[in-house]
Amino acid sequence: MSATLRPSTTTVEEGEASARSLLPGGRRGTARRPRVKQHYNKREAVAGYLFITPWIIGFLVFTAGAMIYSLYISFSNYNLATNRARPVGLANYAELFQDPRVGVSLANTLFYAVMAVPLEIAFALALALLLNRVGRGAGVFRTLFYLPKMTPAVATAAIFFLLLNGNTGAINQFLRFFGIAGPQWLVDPAWVKPSIVIMALWTVSGTMVIFLAALKSVPTELYEVASLDGAGAVRKFFSITLPMISGAMFFNVIVLTIAAFQVFDQAYLLFWRDQSNASPEASLFYAIYLFQQAFREFNFGFAAAMAWLLFVIIMAITVIQVRFGNRFVYYEGDR
Repeated sequence: MSATLRPSTTTVEEGEASARSLLPGGRRGTARRPRVKQHYNKREAVAGYLFITPWIIGFLVFTAGAMIYSLYISFSNYNLATNRARPVGLANYAELFQDPRVGVSLANTLFYAVMAVPLEIAFALALALLLNRVGRGAGVFRTLFYLPKMTPAVATAAIFFLLLNGNTGAINQFLRFFGIAGPQWLVDPAWVKPSIVIMALWTVSGTMVIFLAALKSVPTELYEVASLDGAGAVRKFFSITLPMISGAMFFNVIVLTIAAFQVFDQAYLLFWRDQSNASPEASLFYAIYLFQQAFREFNFGFAAAMAWLLFVIIMAITVIQVRFGNRFVYYEGDR
């Protein structure tokens, strides 16, 4: 009797399981949901890749491809007229260490970077702190301070060419009002690089915006607690503000350093736009000399070698900054 009941019980259990699987909450319905979700995620991923495909193609062709080709012609004597490259081995790289103007331009660029980056950081941070305290009309002031970044470099250079004129410029006129004899900004070799730094300070609004965003993210509770402890404005700045925005400062230092080693627009438009340059040695920056070799002397192989030397220098400095800078950067998960 028990032998006949056992198969019947198994059949009932299988029927109940089959019925449950047909319900919306049953096992079969639950198994279908991950498949549908997986299929949807796959379609979404394919759509995303299709959207970024044009950028990937552009990067491979116009950036990666151009870099590989420039590396190739750096080991050759490239002729633009015949579009042929005659291999010369390491001759172009050896010439880098024999050409005195390479050393002069690199020294000028390094001097400019050491002088410009700290001043740009300080100026941008001061503007950000000022705008962070503005209440009503803050958006208007932010727009006004950001407008110089949107001004074309040619227009900016034309303005500063007039401002920095040693005889009739507004800057020297302002200094004469206080009895100070202004320098010949665009003629005296000692003042060439400071004049370019002054022009660079005009366009630090991009850096200022990053600092301003970092300041907005600092919790106000920290300042309230510090006020209860009797901390003043200076103590709050060095104990709260600087550590909390150290990540933004670290980023800005790296970006501004890279930009300083590639300085071209300001120096070229102020000093090299015609043949009347009174300080050719003091205003010869690395990117300008690279441009001259490539598009005036048509020495493309040597110019490509210069470009790769600059790439190695910037990469080495960036690696050093990242390695040692992380020690001074506060991240929100650190203890």
